[in-house]
Amino acid sequence: MSRVGLSRSVVLDTAARLADRDGLGALTVSAVARELGVRAPSLYSHVQNAEDLRAGVSAVALTELADRVDRALAGLAGRDALGALADTHRRYAREHPGRYAAAGVLDPASSHDLVQVGRRHAEQLLAVLRGYAVPPEDRVHAVRLVASVVRGFVDLEVGGALAGSEPPAAESWPRVLERLDHALRTWEAHP
Repeated sequence: MSRVGLSRSVVLDTAARLADRDGLGALTVSAVARELGVRAPSLYSHVQNAEDLRAGVSAVALTELADRVDRALAGLAGRDALGALADTHRRYAREHPGRYAAAGVLDPASSHDLVQVGRRHAEQLLAVLRGYAVPPEDRVHAVRLVASVVRGFVDLEVGGALAGSEPPAAESWPRVLERLDHALRTWEAHP
């Protein structure tokens, strides 16, 4: 019997807040139980184990991020769409560092929800690419390039790796996006 007021959604929302506050590495079933004022066994009717808890937080984060990206991309194409997608990821990571970290830990085999929301993210990247002349046979490579550049820069920035160097990361960001846009605009089919 589950404790009154507890649901999978409540458990995952609490876990997501904890990940933002304390870091993804500190996320455990016990920590979530303490935050909710219950004993850890009370959570097992809502999450199977720690892996399911982390996968659930990943799904929450990816869904929230996909919703934001959908709104940001509305009516945009090309460089504007690329910038909107990238800036949305960057803002989300700053606002929700633990969730953003969880969004980068993907094990699609662990959750149907992760597979579904992963497809949304891929579709968003493909929508951005429609504004560029990337040949169909190269789109998956271009998706991986965009995802790697955006994720890599944002992870380094949020993790503090860019904080101690000049110029500041805020100055590099538009230049990185400019170069990425250039790479996509001038993409040539592989022979």
